[in-house]
Amino acid sequence: MRATTAFNRMLQIPGATVATVTFAPEGIVVELRRRFRRLTCPHCGWSTRASYDRTVRRWRHVDAGSAKLWLEAEIRRLSCKRCGKVVTEQVPWARHDARHSRDMQDVTAWLAQRADKESVRRLLRISWEAVRNAVSAVVAEQLDDSRLDNLFRIGVDEISYRKGHRYLTVVADHDRDGAVVWVGEGRDGASGKDAATLARFYEELGEERCRQLQAVSLDLGGAYAKATREHAPDAVQCADPFHVIALANKAIDETRRWAWNLHRQVGTTTTAKWVKRTRWALVKDPASWKAPQREVIAQLKRDRSLLYRAWLLKEALRDLYRLNEPDQAPVLLDRWLGWACRSRIPAFVKLSRTIRAERDRILAAVELGLSNSKLEGLNSKVRLINHRGYGRHTPAALIAMIYLCCGGITVQLPTET
Repeated sequence: MRATTAFNRMLQIPGATVATVTFAPEGIVVELRRRFRRLTCPHCGWSTRASYDRTVRRWRHVDAGSAKLWLEAEIRRLSCKRCGKVVTEQVPWARHDARHSRDMQDVTAWLAQRADKESVRRLLRISWEAVRNAVSAVVAEQLDDSRLDNLFRIGVDEISYRKGHRYLTVVADHDRDGAVVWVGEGRDGASGKDAATLARFYEELGEERCRQLQAVSLDLGGAYAKATREHAPDAVQCADPFHVIALANKAIDETRRWAWNLHRQVGTTTTAKWVKRTRWALVKDPASWKAPQREVIAQLKRDRSLLYRAWLLKEALRDLYRLNEPDQAPVLLDRWLGWACRSRIPAFVKLSRTIRAERDRILAAVELGLSNSKLEGLNSKVRLINHRGYGRHTPAALIAMIYLCCGGITVQLPTET
């Protein structure tokens, strides 16, 4: 069998046949001959037979064993009448302006979903920049406007991606198992978790699709709430339970530190050391307690400690989200507010004011059962993505990886076609 016939059957390059095969020092060079004479604009799809000029270009393809494989073909430029400019024609075996074949970029993106960038680079013998370009190209091709259709219940949260208070605003679809549908960074020096950043999402969504939104789960900050009120006034705003319980844990930790300092000041150092070690028993879910932590709470109860009352307040607030009948939530929340504001525990008196101000949004979250728990878990996943890539030079590179790994994008391998 001739080499050209063998490579034709092995590669099956769309829109071209193998003309020659050369074994060069840099690897195997496969020269392609085009089947079609018409040139297609990669931007608008306009086609013509007339070429502006032509040159020879190489694309790196998936390796053939231990040898690097290059596709070489004559590529032409056309003067597009619709775009009004001279552009390079679209070829079926590679994406526009790419230096790697479509199959090579798909393999790279598939591996990038599952492995760190250095491993992908080393396995495929390409540069970090080539990995980044492949991910960006695959995401740009698969990420279309249709992902914003049929959004009814969404969650909004911020993700820290760099020190110095730099954040990305992430929007996920609750009805698609928390799939990420939009990621945005701050502009003009903004931190990235401001109202203007979320407003860009609503503007991209459009008025008609904004009116379809039924519920939006948010943190307790005012920035996202403001943007939602302005662009989706009909949507019910829900306070994310994670942030509410986090405030309760913060209040109980402040109370613990206050008790610890009080014992140190009066000279009961042994008790002070014991109080210091009660932290995890106080903030941990009782279902996950171990024997020493159960003993800590039992001792606080026997001592009628202020910390025990603080713990009861925290657990009562947590029980609000465990109700089998959400209709009872308003009564239980009002009862908790009265208990907290009369508790004479400064941290919980302060917390009760915050909870009272957010009462409607908290009750909406209980009634609809909405939580940003998957978005909070996304924080850990983004940190892992950043670590796997040894950091990202630009937010755009990280955003592309978030879409690739968390946006429901499926990359099809060449062997699966």
